[in-house]
Amino acid sequence: MTEAVERAGEAIRNGEPVVYPTETVYGMGANAVDAEAVERVFEIKGRDRDKPVSLGVPDLETATEYTNPTARERAFMHEFLPGPVTVVVERGETVPDVLTAGSDRVGVRVPDHDLALALYEAAGVPVTATSANRSGTGSVRRVDELSAEIREAVAVVLDGGETPGAESTVVDVESGTIHRRGARTDEIEAWLDAN
Repeated sequence: MTEAVERAGEAIRNGEPVVYPTETVYGMGANAVDAEAVERVFEIKGRDRDKPVSLGVPDLETATEYTNPTARERAFMHEFLPGPVTVVVERGETVPDVLTAGSDRVGVRVPDHDLALALYEAAGVPVTATSANRSGTGSVRRVDELSAEIREAVAVVLDGGETPGAESTVVDVESGTIHRRGARTDEIEAWLDAN
């Protein structure tokens, strides 16, 4: 699988999108700090430009190179990442408007999935973390569920077998808002209440 991961990492560096597994569903990855590459992801998915896309990184240290989390957000991230959680924090200057739909905040993902993390390392740049499906259709749990449109539009498909299928929980720690309920929601609510 290493050769495929290297190929996928190179595709991302070259501005091309790939499909990769996570501990939730299959994701579509492109260079998250390259506005043109992100724009391509929106086109392929048929996604509205007013819906932001998350930024995937291999670890919290890398996350802080591209974002400016508060002390409370950092504490939360140390508790729940890596894992099926997207943490909304202040974006850094290198994060393009197209990724965040013009917002000054961005969702950060550190998947608890070896293949996804290997891809992020191989890419060497933040990677878009958005589901590998056309907008309005169901998330993909297996490679054979990918639509022909998606399959033909990406440079590499990394097959990691079947994924669990639960969406990540999207949380804004500062406001205490859960934007999307998914995996570990009860634990997250308990943490927000206690901290």
